Amino acid sequence: MMKRTFKMSAVALVLGAGAVLSAPAALAQSAPVVCPGYEKGKTTLVGERTGKKVQKAFEFYNEDQVNEALNVLYEIDPSDDFDRAYVKRFIGNLLAAQEGQGGKALNYLVESVEPKVLNDLEHSQTLKLLGDLSMQEEKYTDAIKWYNEWMDFTCKEDADVYTRLAQAYYESKQLAKMVEPADKAIALYEEPNKNPYVLKLTSYYERKMYPETVSVAEDLVRTFPQEKTWWSRLGFFYILVEDYKKGLSTLELAYMQGYLEKDSEIKTLAQLYQSNGMPYKAAKLLEKHMKEGLLKNDADMIANIANAYHQAKNFKTAANLYAQAAAKSSDPEHYRKQGTLLLVAEDYKGAIKALENALERGAENPEKIHFTLMEANFYAGDFRSAYKHVQEAKKDRSLRRNAAAWEPYIKEKAKNRGINI
Repeated sequence: MMKRTFKMSAVALVLGAGAVLSAPAALAQSAPVVCPGYEKGKTTLVGERTGKKVQKAFEFYNEDQVNEALNVLYEIDPSDDFDRAYVKRFIGNLLAAQEGQGGKALNYLVESVEPKVLNDLEHSQTLKLLGDLSMQEEKYTDAIKWYNEWMDFTCKEDADVYTRLAQAYYESKQLAKMVEPADKAIALYEEPNKNPYVLKLTSYYERKMYPETVSVAEDLVRTFPQEKTWWSRLGFFYILVEDYKKGLSTLELAYMQGYLEKDSEIKTLAQLYQSNGMPYKAAKLLEKHMKEGLLKNDADMIANIANAYHQAKNFKTAANLYAQAAAKSSDPEHYRKQGTLLLVAEDYKGAIKALENALERGAENPEKIHFTLMEANFYAGDFRSAYKHVQEAKKDRSLRRNAAAWEPYIKEKAKNRGINI
């Protein structure tokens, strides 16, 4: 919170702010209290003796000699309750504007309002200031108290005060109490202010009330459509409540407007394309942003793109990408996937080479790779190699029956071709 500067006129300092308000030019100002049946009381003025010293302090203050002004005020020892409260308020105001003096200012201001002898305007202003200073000094429970006292005393509603009150509830971990003041702030602001919306959303999100979180995020996007952040966050919140179609439509619209700028946002949009049956769009999206440099050009990303093309049944393209990933990683799994896809694409020689690379690099479940190699060699017409691989595949109990079923078929095909196994 920024430091607050409190400037007063000479007349206000010497006679009291209430005297200034009685001037004709001030009649148009709003009343300090708007409670039903409120009648403005008689304005109290500082005594002559105190007023002279206050005037001297003000002269120092007006010359930016704040410490000298404070020294004069510290020496005043009024016997009158109003004068004492008035001087303490003046000291508190000056201290509040000084770096590191917030705590000391609070003490003086509290002492100025506790007797309840200040004029209504001075009292109301000080109550609000106490709330602001308490926020500044991270005394959030005190801030809540003073803001509520200000509202009780004045019967006024102020959007900024409600926003600060919601913030104070957040800082003091009273999350459930944030929503009401946030709603009141939203209703009172003439021009929409995103802060109370964000506080309300935070209250729901941190309490894991995700449908309510989504509702507030929708309000944020409707009210502040130019704010890029809330488009992507709304998309993520939809995902949180498993509304993937709305998540996709929101992030896609954000992407079309150029609002998605983070790699995580692009990856999430791609995942939504895949989960909603559009793997080709996912592949093209990832490929585009990898080439542009937003996404890393590494083995994992290339493999992700390959997987999307695989889902889109672009087997040859997917296999080529797995080959690129394997070249970067030497990961046997990338070679295995390349080989499997080349088999589907009927590139049997390419499949055999890739699968052998997987075995050479210590792939897991080698019997499964032998089974695939058996198929690739069989369709390539190399029945001896197919027979050799089927023997290896039979070592896996889960593959034994299927492998055994292939064995006589391989022998028969080899015999028909005049090949001895």
